[in-house]
Amino acid sequence: MLQSRSEFIPVRGVRTHVRHWGREGAPKLFMVHGWMDVSASFQFVVDALQGDWHVIAPDWRGFGLSARTQADTYWFPDYVADLDAILRHYAPDEAVNLLGHSMGGNVVGIYAGARPQRIRKLINLEGFGLPASRPEQAPGRYAKWLDELLAPAVMHPYPDRQAVAARLQKTNPRLSDARADFLSRHWAAQNADGQWEILGDPLHKHASPLPYHVEDFMACWSAITAPVLWVEADDTNMWLWMGPKPQARVEIDRRLGFLKDVTTKMMADAGHMLHHDQPEALARMIEEFLG
Repeated sequence: MLQSRSEFIPVRGVRTHVRHWGREGAPKLFMVHGWMDVSASFQFVVDALQGDWHVIAPDWRGFGLSARTQADTYWFPDYVADLDAILRHYAPDEAVNLLGHSMGGNVVGIYAGARPQRIRKLINLEGFGLPASRPEQAPGRYAKWLDELLAPAVMHPYPDRQAVAARLQKTNPRLSDARADFLSRHWAAQNADGQWEILGDPLHKHASPLPYHVEDFMACWSAITAPVLWVEADDTNMWLWMGPKPQARVEIDRRLGFLKDVTTKMMADAGHMLHHDQPEALARMIEEFLG
């Protein structure tokens, strides 16, 4: 494995962990992870890259080794603002190659529309978004959010790191023992009681009261000027949150129509964590796209 190195920088008042691989001075490739994931999740893809790259991957606030916020809610626009601050820190005067997975894919899609001049090429790994919200859902959303604020958020602990690895393999049966062992070392840490806790603020599990205005996000996609590589997995479980496959497939294709310059790829023999399942194939797609 290519050895990574860690750095901590202040990002909008939050001590943020940033992981680096490769040579300083090489072309930069920024990678941002998804919900309940960490920057080390990209290790297998980095190992499969053939070119000379400086890969830069932060842990989002409240995930991995980055600090948790003092507020009682994580607001999605904060990720977009954090990304802007991180790119200004590491690449203040250049258009960047930017990759996002899942939640990170949603963040980079918004950012690339808001700051189109900052993106050289954009890679979205299963950043589908969410089903569109309806106005009549608002009272229930706010009620659920208020109820959850009254109860402390908790994360299920594990007796040892092997149990963490087993949990990862339960979620993703394609994950080999070696990869599950590696991820368990970065995905969780031992607490004062000797148990292992996921490195994610349990507040992330709370519902957001904010509606998902899909057309607002599609307006951002429409404003993207950079070429986009869109990668899906043929065995994705995104139908669990996007709805039944026949209807959701139509909606996803509609959303892709808002991208001016998009190359779509389907990853065979992979699930939603495609960067774990087929890192070699993904690395080839990335480098072919980036040139």
